Amino acid sequence: MKTPYSVKSKLDTILPRVQKPGRYVGGELNQVIKDWSSISVKIALVFPDIYDIGMSNLGLAILYELINQRTDTLAERAFSPWLDMEALLREENIPLFSLETAHPLSEFDIIGISLPYETLYTNTLNLLDLSGIPLFSNQRNDSHPIVIAGGHATFNPEPMHAFIDAFVIGEGEEIIHEIIDQYQIWKNHSNDKQQLLFQLSQIKGIYIPSFYRPVYSTDQRISHIEKLTEFAPLPVIKRIVPKLPPPPTRFIVPMIDTVHNRIPVEIMRGCTRGCRFCHAGMINRPVRQRSVDEIITAIDLSIKNTGYEEVGLLSLSTSDYAHITELIDTLNARFCNKHLNISLPSLRIDTFSVELMNALKTNRRGGFTLAPEAATERMRNIINKPVDNNQLIETCKAIFSRGWPTIKLYFMIGHPLETMQDVEKIVLLCKDILFAGRSVIGKRAQVNAGVSTFIPKPHTPFQWVACDTPDRILEKQALLKKGLRGPGLKLTWNSPENTMLEAWLSRGDRRMSEVIYEAWKRGAKFDAWGDQFLYNIWQEAFCVVGIDPAFYTHRERPIDEIFPWDHINAGIHKKFLIQEYMFSKQAITRGDCRHICYACGILPTFNDLRRQYSGDAWCCPEVTIPQPQSSANNGAFSPLSKSP
Repeated sequence: MKTPYSVKSKLDTILPRVQKPGRYVGGELNQVIKDWSSISVKIALVFPDIYDIGMSNLGLAILYELINQRTDTLAERAFSPWLDMEALLREENIPLFSLETAHPLSEFDIIGISLPYETLYTNTLNLLDLSGIPLFSNQRNDSHPIVIAGGHATFNPEPMHAFIDAFVIGEGEEIIHEIIDQYQIWKNHSNDKQQLLFQLSQIKGIYIPSFYRPVYSTDQRISHIEKLTEFAPLPVIKRIVPKLPPPPTRFIVPMIDTVHNRIPVEIMRGCTRGCRFCHAGMINRPVRQRSVDEIITAIDLSIKNTGYEEVGLLSLSTSDYAHITELIDTLNARFCNKHLNISLPSLRIDTFSVELMNALKTNRRGGFTLAPEAATERMRNIINKPVDNNQLIETCKAIFSRGWPTIKLYFMIGHPLETMQDVEKIVLLCKDILFAGRSVIGKRAQVNAGVSTFIPKPHTPFQWVACDTPDRILEKQALLKKGLRGPGLKLTWNSPENTMLEAWLSRGDRRMSEVIYEAWKRGAKFDAWGDQFLYNIWQEAFCVVGIDPAFYTHRERPIDEIFPWDHINAGIHKKFLIQEYMFSKQAITRGDCRHICYACGILPTFNDLRRQYSGDAWCCPEVTIPQPQSSANNGAFSPLSKSP
């Protein structure tokens, strides 16, 4: 095994030969370096994309600060090397290493991999291979690090089950400490990896894929999920922190320019809007908020620790934060002389959002972003995002009149029950908004339409529907390209091939792990990068494995079908998702659940935690809902027979 010093000495010879060597040297302001020999548990926090992207990930920053606050544990970082660096690492036989001390990842006790989206899967395999760690979990022994993954993509962990020892389902702020504690107990008393996996499986929110087995019917659908050990929980219930801990304030200041050079402060977690297509809105329930004082204190400390001049107030729906007006007023009073730029992503489509941005005196050279998602009232009722077109146009006029020359509009095509007329309405709505803008500020008005393609994600009311076919997607995109031409209009879109890949990976079962492995062997990596994505490789991989990819994407699922992810409990009753799905077929909407509880299941599921907190800690604190009924677990799991 190479020492860190041999790694560092070789780095001196290869770094002058790569783009952006600052990606690989560490040494940034606020990085934490501890005495390796005196620390009992060593964790590598790995983001399977390049430094420029991974350094902007808030989850990574949260875990880095929390772990390094412990005296018995260290956390160091690693990212995917870009193509030039990877080639040199392989050529020089240098293992992938941490930025802080250049230790090979194979020398760490725990590899913690962040998977916020599915197109990082092949990069994950590539990272393990570059580290000299066996790709398949059943080929790793007690001498190898334990590989743990978490993030939004792991709410369907099955496509990556073969490569990951343990998955964290849900939020990581508390569970990371329990993982460390159990690892220390195991390290002091055992050398048997199976014993460690057993100990981890007893932590709420940990899924050990080797302890379960899906049973398939003759039609290749899942019949049920079996436990392979008596003590494995079934279902596995997501982990949630009952009250958001203090936000991180000692952010590492990157050596090079990254995607977001700013202080990210999460002001609220969860969303009450109930958009039926939204995976994040469903799995992040319930809503929890931070106080204004806590947010202001965090911003103040972060500015002192980093020198950043921009702050992002993060939430799935920032303008729904209960104290948003008080927060904006306090920010203006506290930082009026610091030339601080405040960004508010994820705003509602109303003039209140415009007034918020106006109150912040935000730089208006950029665009103002709104997400109507669809252009007709019928489609918005189907997806449960009711917005009146007249209201949208009036909001846009207010934006233009306050100095923003560009409005960015996000739409989706491929929603359930969508027609070509619904797609054509996107063109007409964009032109109406451009006309409204020119009536206010003349030819400076610009409308940029970003049109993505809907994917029916797990744990959402639309998980039963089929994806649009590539031909149908191309037909809709051709209509948009033809209609959204001319001065003041701009259209961006994603390819049907990218949509299909994300759909396969997000909706797949355990057999997808074979496809992922075959695609990686043929050179698939950086699948989220348009210039690196090779669709033909994935088609070849499906052929080799003998799976029809349309099985995962191009069929509507019957209500009683068992999904590959049904044994993962995101805290929402399946009967609620079914009801929402049926409502969508009738274009019936439901309102904001801050005002009325629709019994989705999240509150009673965590009622024991809810009683410990009050006020802003939870949504609907005044609502009383019966506890879900429980039933005995006999080792086989059918989600329709139990309350999640």
